[in-house]
Amino acid sequence: MNYTDRIFPTNKGLTTYLDELIAKNYQIPTFQRDVVWQQENVKKLWDSIYKFYPLGSILIWKTDLQLQNHRQIGGHNITDTNFSRTEYQYILDGQQRTTSLLTSLYGGIIESRPNFDPVLYVDLTVPIDSDTDDESYRNRFLFWTDIDDRNGEIRPNIGKKKRYDEGLIVKLIDIKNDFTTVQTKVFNSLVVNQDFNHPILGELAKIKGVLDNYRISFIEVKGIQVSEVCQIFERINQAGKPLNIFDIVVAKTFKPAIQQTATTAADKGFYLRELIDDFKNHNNSDFLKISDLDYLQILAVIINHNVPDSGVRNITDRYLNEIKTEHILDVWEETKKAILKTFDFFENHLHIKTPYLIPFRYFYFTITAYFYKNTTPDYLLLKKYFWFNSFHNEDLLSNTTQLGQHIEFLNKGKRNETVIFDRFLIDRQKLRSATYSSKGRMSRAVLALYASAQPRDWEHCDREVLVQNFFFSTDKPNLHHIFPTNSEYVLNNKNKNHITSDSLMNIAYLTQITNLDITNRNPIEYIKDYDKPEFIAIMPTHLLSSEILDWARSGVLPDNAIDQFIESRVKNILTDLKIKLEGVTFDEIDTMIIEKQDLLLSLD
Repeated sequence: MNYTDRIFPTNKGLTTYLDELIAKNYQIPTFQRDVVWQQENVKKLWDSIYKFYPLGSILIWKTDLQLQNHRQIGGHNITDTNFSRTEYQYILDGQQRTTSLLTSLYGGIIESRPNFDPVLYVDLTVPIDSDTDDESYRNRFLFWTDIDDRNGEIRPNIGKKKRYDEGLIVKLIDIKNDFTTVQTKVFNSLVVNQDFNHPILGELAKIKGVLDNYRISFIEVKGIQVSEVCQIFERINQAGKPLNIFDIVVAKTFKPAIQQTATTAADKGFYLRELIDDFKNHNNSDFLKISDLDYLQILAVIINHNVPDSGVRNITDRYLNEIKTEHILDVWEETKKAILKTFDFFENHLHIKTPYLIPFRYFYFTITAYFYKNTTPDYLLLKKYFWFNSFHNEDLLSNTTQLGQHIEFLNKGKRNETVIFDRFLIDRQKLRSATYSSKGRMSRAVLALYASAQPRDWEHCDREVLVQNFFFSTDKPNLHHIFPTNSEYVLNNKNKNHITSDSLMNIAYLTQITNLDITNRNPIEYIKDYDKPEFIAIMPTHLLSSEILDWARSGVLPDNAIDQFIESRVKNILTDLKIKLEGVTFDEIDTMIIEKQDLLLSLD
């Protein structure tokens, strides 16, 4: 298709569009957001139509792709379970206006307002005061709540109820469908009194002309792929969050439930969003709250390796679009088990309690693939795999090519074949320069390592800091700067330390109440509060050495204490990693030293 044919502007009569919507000629895909319906906005919309102002175009996506639709619009079912055709018309932008227009004429149900009648009435006695009149619409266009006086109880509505009874306030739908009857009643009313030139008759004729002649602009797009729909939707959708491929797959795989009849069996239907939401409610793990896209890509990986000829060869939008309902149903039960084993591995084997500390989100995919239908998983292999890739000097799991290589690597272990790790390389300077504010891969890896050591509280040394449930607000873990960034020592010795105090090497997990007790005091002051055998015993759970305790006991901090402390912490992390990666060739480099050497050479 030529690019010039992809976008086609057109227009259609207002009532023709609504009638075609009722006839199911347009569909609302399930990825559309819920409508926020407000009386004032509906009146303004009709005021624009009344004045023949433009409403803005409605964007229609024409495609041969069938997206099952379980949505209603304003309480009107626009989905036919037998709906099938060679081309479908999906409303990408304009659902809000469409809902307002449809319910104004045909009534319906407004979400969160179950007892409200959205049918719109027009008061034929309200004139336009001037060309700039911007207030009369409130009195011209009315809902039943604006008219009903409840037998005189609502005094402001008494006059309007009287005009309604006289036939001077009428439903818009009656003007559209039964104009002759409406006109006759108005003509014979006491106010008009069969005066052919009465302005009220002129107003009625104007409203009829508006309904007959107002045309809505459409922009039709066709010949576009699903990934392009996501981009288009994000750019034109001013109020909602971006559309992603998950929304498309949800719409595409949805199947409505079908009740059992004398000739057909019952079908529970299929709704991917509900399937995943139910799984997320399985327990209170934070890992279950990973994004919908993560779950979809996990499914794509499992389908790719376990469903023959699925066409799902990658986790990109192009291949996620190939996922079908039967693919998901084929693997879902075993995938659920594998996902839970993955999250259990993070929480209870690595002792990482939150997904925010997982260095690569692709770990969800590779490790779940390893657990899928694996009755004898090797947890030692998985631990080495996790720490090797989390801390390696190179980003080893950041693209889909690497993803396939990782899955094959773990599949060797799954098949009980010999698994050999490559040389492990780590840069000391990357450890020193990792900061919490960067939230990069190395920063998350460091915080995950701290968590895996199961740090204990400094005040109550038998208590873990990172726990699953908090019984008091003060239980919540905080990240504490061992050398507080605003402490007197840090402020007075900035030029005597090469490494910033914001380094994650200067961080420890503590409970909130302990952190508050420490505030911004110097380490030699607050460490004295915790100097007891129990504290010394739990220092390794924070990967801490004894020098900070020695400084506190002596009452003196060296001018370069931060540098010394951070170097000690780096050494402890490397020692811990060597233990975790036992049997793997372990090499270190230090680019900070190399940079210093290069600087000295340049000065020579």
